[in-house]
Amino acid sequence: MEEIDVPTFFLCPISLAIMKDPVTVPTGITYDRESIEKWLFAGKNNTCPMTKQVLSSECELTPNHTLRRLIQSWCTLNASYGIERIPTPKPPINKAQITKLLNEAAKSPQMQIKCLKKLRSIAAENETNKRCLESAGAVEFLASFVTNSNAMEESPEGFDNLHESSRPVDEALSILCNLKISELGLKSLVMGRNGTFVDSLTQIMQRGTYESRAYAVLLLKSMLEVAEPMQLISLRQELFVEVIQVLHDHISQQASKSALEVLVNICPWGRNRIKGVEAGAVSILIDLLLDSSLERRASEMILTVLDLLCQCAEGRAELLKHGAGLAIVSKKILRVSQVASERAVRILLSISKFSATNSVLQEMLQIGVVAKLCLVLQVDNSMKTKDKAREVLKLHARAWKNSPCVPENLRSLFPA
Repeated sequence: MEEIDVPTFFLCPISLAIMKDPVTVPTGITYDRESIEKWLFAGKNNTCPMTKQVLSSECELTPNHTLRRLIQSWCTLNASYGIERIPTPKPPINKAQITKLLNEAAKSPQMQIKCLKKLRSIAAENETNKRCLESAGAVEFLASFVTNSNAMEESPEGFDNLHESSRPVDEALSILCNLKISELGLKSLVMGRNGTFVDSLTQIMQRGTYESRAYAVLLLKSMLEVAEPMQLISLRQELFVEVIQVLHDHISQQASKSALEVLVNICPWGRNRIKGVEAGAVSILIDLLLDSSLERRASEMILTVLDLLCQCAEGRAELLKHGAGLAIVSKKILRVSQVASERAVRILLSISKFSATNSVLQEMLQIGVVAKLCLVLQVDNSMKTKDKAREVLKLHARAWKNSPCVPENLRSLFPA
């Protein structure tokens, strides 16, 4: 086929694809709507890609109708080359339309059903619609289904034909997750409704469907990333139990990843390490590490959480109580990534510093932990990891020095 010359002003400056819905930002530069929305919202950038000028958080994208008509005309002229005419894009929804929709939803359960379906459809169209939904109060409306989920379960009249087998709370959670709520909106959820929204998510994880539990932990992950330290310190024991149960149940890969991210985020604060240990985290995490098909990132996060939990005596005791605890942590060194190796060596350092009984030292020798630490010093690895491995070996040089696990060239480094 003959090569077609596409006018450069028909191309999106970000993706170099033909514009389907050209819009102009306040700097005067025109982009394709989908590309600039990804840049601003999904990419969380606040500048014009071409001019690097800062754009406001409520940056308006003005449709460039003239350019869109030119592109459509060019497509028509080149139809013989297989070029399809781009359709006229549907205009984004405005705040007044959403406000009217939310007001009508208050009239009856049936109107709420229609509203949920419409909100899902609106959010699926483009990122601008998602931002508009949030600014019009849709997040608060959807959150009310979560906080009132108990009452809806007891009195489900009018909610029987929502979306296949979905309950209103499932639908609301799904939309909330897909909205990609702003940091300000997420903070409002953490603090709103007298701080009960997190408790409501915990209850959904406790007795909801697999779908609603997955959405709940996804939303919880986003919320706790922006929460204040005092809010993280005051999290209830029940939340830890349910997040760890999501890991145990293998609901989905995305749900497990979010659950691990929740634990990484909250365990450093207050007594949260002990709450995690008491919820059974250590045993579940070790069992997950035993899975040979585990992805690199998942292994890194599990070892990160175990590292945090082993900074308290209860966590170390649980790891040592598990028959495969020390062995699987040692096995991950030099097998996954530098991050995983560093976290694993940090765990062994915590054990060596604070929980190294004679039986533990002998177990570390017998299952190959000492040999692995010696190997860390001899291969190309990060200095941080090598320093920690050397520290472990120095701490117990007297017990391990004469072992055949320690190479001759390393014994002089660790005098008894």
